[in-house]
Amino acid sequence: MSVRGKWRVVETPDHDMAGSGSYLLFTNEGGEFALDCLTGAIHGRCEGDAVEFTWDGSDEMEPARGRGWAEQLADGSLEGEICLDGGDDIPFIARRLATSSTAC
Repeated sequence: MSVRGKWRVVETPDHDMAGSGSYLLFTNEGGEFALDCLTGAIHGRCEGDAVEFTWDGSDEMEPARGRGWAEQLADGSLEGEICLDGGDDIPFIARRLATSSTAC
């Protein structure tokens, strides 16, 4: 199992941030995320079924940064938390986005 890939955020318990455009993207060298108006670039290697990372980006168009973690569970979902320096800790649950290919 690997956290690498794009994930659709389906739930943010105690926060209303799991909109239709909410996602996390993990690559070998980092990634990015968007949770409502909180967006960021993920720094750190994303290998295996669990990852800890730092991030920087914006919260309602104001500079923001923090840390986070994510772990792939046995059922294939992703559980984790995005933490803002000096602010909220936002838990999330995500499901892997299905990829498709179309022959041209």
